[in-house]
Amino acid sequence: MSFDGLFTRAITKELSEALQGGRVNKIHQPYKNETILIIRSKGKNHKLLLSAHPSYARVQLTEEPYENPKEPPLFCTMMRKHLEGAIVESIEQAGLDRLMIFHFKGKNEIGDVAYKQLYVEIMGRHSNIVLVDQQKGTIIDSIKHISAAVNSYRTVLPGYDYVFPPAQDKADPLAADQLDILRKVDFNSGRIDRQLVSGFAGLSPLIAKEIVFQSGMVNRETLPAAFIGEMNPIRQHEYTPVLIEHEQKSAFYLKDLQHLPGERKTFQSLSELLDRFYVGKATRDRVRQQANDVERLIKNEKEKNEAKLIKLEQTLKEAESADRFQLYGELLTAHLYAVEKGMEEIEVVNYYDETGGKIKIPLDPQKTPAENAQKLFSKYQKAKNAILAVNGQINSTKEEMTYFEHLLQQIESASPKDIEGIREELLEEGYIKAKSSKKKKPANSKPELERYEASDGTFIFVGKNNKQNDYLTNKFARRDEIWLHTKDIPGSHVVIRSEEPVEETILEAANLAAYFSKAKSSGSVPVDFTKVRHVKKPNGAKPGFVIYDNQQTVYVTPNEDLVLKLKK
Repeated sequence: MSFDGLFTRAITKELSEALQGGRVNKIHQPYKNETILIIRSKGKNHKLLLSAHPSYARVQLTEEPYENPKEPPLFCTMMRKHLEGAIVESIEQAGLDRLMIFHFKGKNEIGDVAYKQLYVEIMGRHSNIVLVDQQKGTIIDSIKHISAAVNSYRTVLPGYDYVFPPAQDKADPLAADQLDILRKVDFNSGRIDRQLVSGFAGLSPLIAKEIVFQSGMVNRETLPAAFIGEMNPIRQHEYTPVLIEHEQKSAFYLKDLQHLPGERKTFQSLSELLDRFYVGKATRDRVRQQANDVERLIKNEKEKNEAKLIKLEQTLKEAESADRFQLYGELLTAHLYAVEKGMEEIEVVNYYDETGGKIKIPLDPQKTPAENAQKLFSKYQKAKNAILAVNGQINSTKEEMTYFEHLLQQIESASPKDIEGIREELLEEGYIKAKSSKKKKPANSKPELERYEASDGTFIFVGKNNKQNDYLTNKFARRDEIWLHTKDIPGSHVVIRSEEPVEETILEAANLAAYFSKAKSSGSVPVDFTKVRHVKKPNGAKPGFVIYDNQQTVYVTPNEDLVLKLKK
């Protein structure tokens, strides 16, 4: 757990310095477990994210854009009623727990001064955001309601008294001396890191393992020295926010953790670090929830086509033996005199073999010799006619499989709003049945494209689903602008809003094309680029499918940091 009690202490200080004395201007609740407060402080609007997500709970300032629902949830409505226009008086942490308390001063409906508190509990799947009337101590509302049937210790429902989560009664690591540390550790029991977590408040397994690592040969002298050495800069609020990435794993903390291998990236603030760590993670989780039915449908359709292709290839293999059936039929006709009903096979001389060899012809014992010959000629004719039809079906099936592979890739890099475009496309293509509705359908609007800005200020546009790709390439882009796509790899269409972009801009756009493709995690990805005039959509082609020529190819390795830089 990177967001431990010590990290909560650090982010509390960062938020206090940025927000204390600020006024709440707007409140949004873009998702079920997350709310955004726009706070005007020190001449700037700050976007405060409060998340009670079961996997990504956190509190931070954010620069990431969020889509707001048309109708605000009830909790958002209550927050607006009680906190919009209020002043942030202070922000504090409850001990070293992952619990932050925001104190607000505002006015009630009749204009009297009213004090409210917002408790943000960062506790994994038990995380919550609770709005409390400070004078009464009662809960106004919470982002998650918890009844007595669910939790007998504390009920979190409107009208109930706010009760703190149960205290753990652990020692304060920031005030601990050598004797305090030794009292909490039994060197004979092993797993020293776990003992530190159990004995001291605010410590996560991450920082506990770092203390053990720094102590080297763990003993009664090295462990306390390492413990105090790690706590000293934290006590003084000296932080170096760092993101550590190793293969497919990553971790963050308010200081470097030398026991973890990987590439280090440091940040100016804890909020900037959190934005970088969680960018895409929470979004991907929401996309998975929203796209679960769509993804399942696409995978099922793809699997159906894979099974169909196996059958078609088997049929083609049989069809390609048409000449053999013709040979059997002609030889059997020439040897009808030697065939008797009830025979299962007959061996005859193959007149077409220069060596005069013999060949065995399988027979149906239930049929007469003439009927067997007729059956073989029928098989020949059927197989001959089937070759053309089966080849057409195989090509069509392969196109369908490629189409579904593209859709699965698009879901991987989609935002929640992009999923609706994919859903609409499947509906239009007939893969999803339309639900009858009396409501009027809204007029078709232009798909919203992702816009990036190259280092020289040139705009680059990216399509995140087939509707966006079709619109970007066939309607939005000008004929002499530059179009990019990964070579023979499912991915997004990318357009540079320039007819003569510099080489650096082409490489940055190619990086975007590689990043939003199936080769996102690969190195040296080939990306084709050409003028839009050389990109064509064949008649009757699936959405998003194009052909192109006059292309050049560059090789890039997808770089997420560069993508984020171009986005901002």
